[in-house]
Amino acid sequence: MSPVRRGYLLGLGAYGIWGFMPLYLRLLRPAGPAEVLAHRVLWSVVFVAVLLLARRAWAFLRPLLRRPAALAGVVAAAALIAVNWGTYIYGVNSDRVVETSLGYFINPLVVVLLGVTVLRERLRAAQWAALGVGALAVAVLAVDYGQPPYLALTLAVSFGAYGLVKKRLGLPAAEGMFVESAVLALPALGYLGWLAWWGDPTFGQISLAHTCLLILAGAVTAVPLMFFAGAANLLPLTALGILQYTAPVLQFVLGVLVFHEPMPASRLAGFALVWLALVVFTVDAVRNARHNRAALLAATPEPAAATATR
Repeated sequence: MSPVRRGYLLGLGAYGIWGFMPLYLRLLRPAGPAEVLAHRVLWSVVFVAVLLLARRAWAFLRPLLRRPAALAGVVAAAALIAVNWGTYIYGVNSDRVVETSLGYFINPLVVVLLGVTVLRERLRAAQWAALGVGALAVAVLAVDYGQPPYLALTLAVSFGAYGLVKKRLGLPAAEGMFVESAVLALPALGYLGWLAWWGDPTFGQISLAHTCLLILAGAVTAVPLMFFAGAANLLPLTALGILQYTAPVLQFVLGVLVFHEPMPASRLAGFALVWLALVVFTVDAVRNARHNRAALLAATPEPAAATATR
């Protein structure tokens, strides 16, 4: 199998798991969002620690612990992914799967906006147009919902900011996930301890199947992240950018056709504007990638010509 084909399979595997995640999260009921999040954190630490032990890949920890700025980045990334996970679990459990899909549809536009505001990047005209259409879509959806789509915006901003922090940290998928989950492990343990003492925990109380599903939350969280890391190493950025729409498309379909969430005409119009913005954004990205590739090839001397000039 060629590396590119393997990359596409890994990418589709990652986004496919994320796309069908609402089905898995619904199976965790009656556990509440906070309990699910705590178990997701704890079992992620256990799962990834086993993988790192098997690979004997602990060398990254010592230099990381000596870099205060990197540790601060890890804490920031952990906080952002906790907000993202918690918001997503809450959205699925409160029958707002369609709105969670909106968050991941607009995430690429938020990433571009973060590039302008944080990294001081300059945008092309088509990117500005995509942002404008995206802003109009949010306004239309705010009218439809009766308020801004806070859940979708929280998902998009938290995941976009998380990606920005992760890019600066430069840690591989498994190592990065381990340290982020380890940062969150103590609060997660504290919450589960409080729940066991004062609350009404579901872990070990509903059924063996339910308990096993909570334990599997670690693998369900870690596996697609590792698939994604593998795909990112094998595929061009434009191909990965197009594949990312697989997950919100699947979530949208689940929300409308499986969970029968309402989709009035005004809401559909807002989503249509989001999709239009993404088409403009994606076409521009593909054209720019082709232009850069052509410019690179033009600047590279032919082997024969290079030999003749020696």
